[in-house]
Amino acid sequence: MIGMRMLSDGLERSAGKGMRKLFGKISNNRFAGIGVGAVATVLVNSSAATTVMVIGFVNAGLMTLFQATSIIMGANIGTTLTGVIIALSGFNVSSYFAILAFIGVIMMMFFKNDTVKKIGSAIAGLGLMFVGLSLMSGAFKTPAIADAMQGLFRVIDFPLLLILIGMVCTALFQSSAAMTALVVTMAAPATGGLPIIPMDSALFVILGTNIGTCVTAMIASIGASTNAKRTAVIHLLFNLIGTVLFTVIIWVFKDDVVWLFGKMSSNAQMQVALFHVLFNVLTTLLLVPFIKPLTKFASVVVREKRGGKDEAPHMYYIDDRFLQTPPIAVAQVRREVDNMAEMAKTNLKRAMIAVLTKDTSEGEAVERDEQRINFINKGVTKYLIKLSSLSLNRADEKFIGSLHHVVGDIERIADHAENFMEEARAMAEGECVFTQEAIDELEDMYDKVMGMFDEAMYIFQNNAVDRLNAFSALEEEVDITCRLLDNNHIKRLNEGGCSVESGTHFYSITSALERIGDHLTNIAFSIKSPSGSQREAMEKIADEQKRRSHERKAGGNSILAKAKVSDDAAAVDTTEDKGERQ
Repeated sequence: MIGMRMLSDGLERSAGKGMRKLFGKISNNRFAGIGVGAVATVLVNSSAATTVMVIGFVNAGLMTLFQATSIIMGANIGTTLTGVIIALSGFNVSSYFAILAFIGVIMMMFFKNDTVKKIGSAIAGLGLMFVGLSLMSGAFKTPAIADAMQGLFRVIDFPLLLILIGMVCTALFQSSAAMTALVVTMAAPATGGLPIIPMDSALFVILGTNIGTCVTAMIASIGASTNAKRTAVIHLLFNLIGTVLFTVIIWVFKDDVVWLFGKMSSNAQMQVALFHVLFNVLTTLLLVPFIKPLTKFASVVVREKRGGKDEAPHMYYIDDRFLQTPPIAVAQVRREVDNMAEMAKTNLKRAMIAVLTKDTSEGEAVERDEQRINFINKGVTKYLIKLSSLSLNRADEKFIGSLHHVVGDIERIADHAENFMEEARAMAEGECVFTQEAIDELEDMYDKVMGMFDEAMYIFQNNAVDRLNAFSALEEEVDITCRLLDNNHIKRLNEGGCSVESGTHFYSITSALERIGDHLTNIAFSIKSPSGSQREAMEKIADEQKRRSHERKAGGNSILAKAKVSDDAAAVDTTEDKGERQ
C-alpha cells in the first residue's frame, strides 16, 4: 500500500498539467467521458480518487450528472490496469522490480531536476509494490499459514459470504486495488501446489471489492449538494447491477467460467486480473445506453431539497475533495481566484456608475457581492494553507505562495468599490454634484484603471512576463493622472467652480482609484514575486536577461573557438598537403 501511494503521488505530480487539460475537455459525449475517467484513474492510480474528484466537480456545479456518470464508468475500467500489473508478480519478475525500486530511489535522491524526481517516485512506488507482493506471497507459502488460510476458504465458500468479505475488506482499506492485490497474491499456488483461495472463490471476492470501493464515494458525498449525492448513488448502482448479474452467471456456470479463464491464461493470478477487467468493461458496455435512466433513478432516490437554491455566500470552484488530487486542486483554486476578481471588477463598475450618476439602486447588489467576496477570501486562504501541506511541484508551490497576496489585493479592491458606493450615497443625500469637467476627468482615470484591471488579470492568468514592462508604464500613467486631476480640481475650487464638499469626495475617489492601481500592480507582478513587489520582480527579470545574455555570449565564444580550431586544423592540413606534393 505504501508502494501504491508512492506510485500514485509520483504519477499525479508528473502528470499535473495533463490532468488539468484532461478535465478541461469534459463534454456531453458519453464515450469521451468514459475515456477521461479511464485515463484519469490510470494517472492517479485509484478509481476511488477519481470518483471523489468527480463528486467535487458536481458539488461545485462544474459537471452535470450525465457527465459524471460516464466518467465514473471510465474510472472503473481504468482501475483494472493496476490488477493486471499486480498479476505480473506471478511471472517471477519481483527481483527485477526490486531493482526498479532501487533505480527510482536513486533518481529521487541524487537528481536535482524536479521532473526526474517525480518519475523516480513513481518508479520506486511501482517497484516497492512488487517487493511487498513478494513478501506477502512468501508468507502464504509458510505451511502453517497456508494450511490455516486454505482451511478458512474451504469453510466460507458460500458466494454471498465471499462477496461480503470483499466488500468489508475493501471498505476498510478504502482501496479496491489493495484488496485486488491481496486476492491476486492468494490465487498463486502455495504449499502442495494448491492456491490459498480457489479460483471460483476469488472471483466472488473480486465482485465484492467493486461494491466496497463505493464506500469512499458515499463518505465523500456526505454534506455535499444533492447532485453530488446522486453521483455517489450512481456509482453504487453501476457496481451493484454488475455484481448481481455476474454473481448469477458465475454461481450457475461456476465450472464453465473457471474453465474459460483457465483457457485465457495458465497463470492463476493473471486469470483473476483478467476477470476484473472483463467485469468492468462488460458492465460499462451494458449500462452505457442507460446513463439517462440511471441519472433519473438517482434523482428519484435522492430528492431535491425544498426551498430552491441556497443564495448564501459559498465557494464556486474549490472543494476539499479535490485535495486528494493536488494538480486539480491547484487548477480549481486558480479558477476561484479568477472568479473572485471578476466579482470585484463588477462591483467596481456598479459603484463607479453610482458615483458618476448618483444612482445608488445597485447598492444592495454591491453589498451582497462584497459579502461573497469576503467569504471567498477567507475560504481560499484556508484552502491555500491545506494545499501548501501537500506534495506539489515547484511551479505550483510558488503559485500557491503568491495567491496569499493576490486574494488580499482583490479583496481590498472590492472594499474600495464598497467605499465608492458609500461616497455616492453621501453625495446624493448632501445634494453634492460634480462639474461636467470633473466627471469627464473621473471617467478618464476610471477607464485607465479598468484597462489596468484587464491587463493585470491577463498577465496573472497567462504568466505573461513579457508584458510587465508595459504594465509598469500603465501604472505610472495612472499615478500622473491622479496628480493632474487633483491639481485641476484645486484650480476649480479657487475659481469657485466646485464646492469644498464636492472636492472632498473628488479627492477621496481619485486617491482610491490610484490605490486600486497599486493593488492591480501587485497582482500582475505576483507572477515573478510572491509578495507582488514590483521592484523585486523587475530585479528578477533583469537578472534573467543578464544570465541569458551571458549564455549567448558564452555560446558565441564557443562557436568562435570551434571556428578557430577548425581554421587551424585546415591550415595544418594544407601544410601537410604541400609537404606531400613537394
